[in-house]
Amino acid sequence: MARQQTDIPDLESRLRNPETVREAFGELIAEYTEPLYWQIRRMVPSHDDANDLLQNTFLKAWSNIENFRGEARLSTWLHKIAINESLTFLEREKRRGTVSLDDAGADAIADSDFDGDELAANLRRAVDTLPEKQRLVFNMKYFDDMKYEDISNILGTSVGALKASFHAATKKIEQYFARLV
Repeated sequence: MARQQTDIPDLESRLRNPETVREAFGELIAEYTEPLYWQIRRMVPSHDDANDLLQNTFLKAWSNIENFRGEARLSTWLHKIAINESLTFLEREKRRGTVSLDDAGADAIADSDFDGDELAANLRRAVDTLPEKQRLVFNMKYFDDMKYEDISNILGTSVGALKASFHAATKKIEQYFARLV
């Protein structure tokens, strides 16, 4: 059953109103939990870490909600927080020596949303071989079906650079599959 889409302009105005902010934030959590979880999950190897980062994302959004001016879309603002939280976590783990940024998604295959489908598992493996920025752009464009303009706002990169990065990523994935044949 499809969830009823929240009226975003109304949600944004209720988030700015001290009398309605708590209820509106609950709606924001209900609306964005799943897409933000999967954005984070494609970046970090562990379900538990993804849940922790999702919680951190909402905590950071809550503590900064009064600073949200509506210059970017609410979804863009939330995705940016989630990505920054994830990148900070991965850098911290890399410094501790517990995870490689290049292998961050490798363990995600076993409990991912692909349920063991061989082709999808090979796609995940191919994506995991990409450099961090290409992997991030590919995931946002291919799996999240985000527009280049939205990705540009989240990552602070030009649309042209994103298109080039996505193109390079798809070529590398094609080469990965060519080696499997």
